[in-house]
Amino acid sequence: MAIYFETKTPKKLLAAFKKAVDDKHVTTWSYDVDGDFTHNVEQWKNKAWLRPKVEQGTMLVFHILAPKETELNSTVYAVYHGRFIESMLKHCDQLFSVGRASAMPDEGDMT
Repeated sequence: MAIYFETKTPKKLLAAFKKAVDDKHVTTWSYDVDGDFTHNVEQWKNKAWLRPKVEQGTMLVFHILAPKETELNSTVYAVYHGRFIESMLKHCDQLFSVGRASAMPDEGDMT
């Protein structure tokens, strides 16, 4: 599963979301030194990570990464994808035109 944001400025969108996290406007997500996002709510913390990648110059894609030796299930997929899109809509809606999630793992996902 991957999350896709159609945008004319994918790097700006990513920077804006990171700034919202840094400025504590977004408190339910954090990112690590690799730039991967995880959900901060205790029940979901470190169950997966979302790795950003700019594709085709007009798409910001977040591929899901599973913890080592753990298989992701559909509940974790749903929570991470749904809540991440929700957070982007709340904090960065002016910077993308479409946000969507794939239903099954995509190339680039590490599940």
